[in-house]
Amino acid sequence: MARVDLSLPAVVVLLLAAGMATLSSAAPPHELLRQGIFLGVGLALAWVVVRLGWRRISRLAPYLYLLSLFLLLMVSAMGTTVNGAKSWLYIGPLPGFQPSEFSKLTLILVLAAVMHERPLRGPLSYARPILLLVPPLALVVVEPDLGTALVIAAIGAGMMLVRGVPWRHLAVAVVLLGVAVPTVVLPHLDAYQRARLVSFVNPSADPQGSGYQVIQSTIAVGSGGLFGKGYKKGTQAQLGFIPFRQTDFIFPVLAEEGGFVASVTLLLLYGVLFWRLVAMANECPKDRDKLVIMGVMVLISFQVLVNIGVTLGLAPVTGITLPLVSYGGTSMISTLMALGLALVVHRDRFAEW
Repeated sequence: MARVDLSLPAVVVLLLAAGMATLSSAAPPHELLRQGIFLGVGLALAWVVVRLGWRRISRLAPYLYLLSLFLLLMVSAMGTTVNGAKSWLYIGPLPGFQPSEFSKLTLILVLAAVMHERPLRGPLSYARPILLLVPPLALVVVEPDLGTALVIAAIGAGMMLVRGVPWRHLAVAVVLLGVAVPTVVLPHLDAYQRARLVSFVNPSADPQGSGYQVIQSTIAVGSGGLFGKGYKKGTQAQLGFIPFRQTDFIFPVLAEEGGFVASVTLLLLYGVLFWRLVAMANECPKDRDKLVIMGVMVLISFQVLVNIGVTLGLAPVTGITLPLVSYGGTSMISTLMALGLALVVHRDRFAEW
C-alpha cells in the first residue's frame, strides 16, 4: 500500500481557508457556523472513505449507484422545491440534502468500472456507459435542475474522452448535439431558463430581472481593482446588490474585497488542485483508477469553470456553486468525499485484489 499524497490535502486546506474567509464576509454568522459543521462532517466522511480502502469501495459501487437512484426517485415522489427545483429531500429530523450531489460520485464509480474493460470503438461499446448515465441524468432533468444535469453530462462526456473516443465518433457526437440543442433542448426549457439564456446574450435587455445578477456581479468584480476594497468593505456585496452572494455568486465577493490579486490566487489554487489530480491519475497503472481520479477532476473543474464563467458573464446562469468555497452542506460534503476517493484510489494504486 502506497502512502497518501499530502500535496492534494494541502491545497484543499488552502481552498477551504479561502472559502471560509470569504464566506465570513458574505454570509450571516449562523450560516458561517453551519458551514463549519458541514466542513467537519465532510472531512470526517472523507476520512471514512480513505479508511475503507479502494478495494471495499469498488465492491460497493453498484449498490451505491442503485441507492443514489432510489434517493433520486424519492426526490421525485416526496422532494421539496427550492429555487424552482424539486431537488431537496428531508427524512424525519435529519437536515435536508440533495441526493443529486451524491449521484455524481456513484456515477464516477460505475462508469469507471464498465469503461476500463474495453475501449470505446464500436457503437455497442457506448451502450453500457450511456445506460448508466441516462437514469440519474433524466431524474435530475425532471426536477428540473439544469446545473446539476450539466455536471452529470460533463462527467459522462469527460470520462469517455479520457478513456479515448475516436475522432469520427467525436465528430458525430458534436453534430448530434448541434441538432439536439435547438430542436429538443431549447423548446423544453422552462420560462425562467429561457430568460437566463436571453440575459446571457444581452443582460441589459432586462437589467432589473433576468440580467440583474450578472450585471451586479460584473460590477463587483470590476470595482475590486488590483488589491480590492478590503474585508467587508465591498459595497456590492455588503449592501445586498449581489443575490445569492454566499452560494452561486460568492466569487464576486472575493473579487470585490480582495481584488485581482485575490482572484488570481484563488484560480492558481484551483489550478494546482487540477494539476495534482491529473498527475495522480497518470501515476496509476490501472485504467480504472485513472478514470476514477479523472472523473473527480472533471466533476470539480467543470463546476469551477461554469461558476466563475457565470459571474463574469461568460456563461448562462445555471445555479452551480463554487466547490470548497460556496455555502452549502451537500455540495461541501460530496466534494470532500470525492477528493477522499481520489486520494484512496491513488494510495491503493499498486494493491493486488
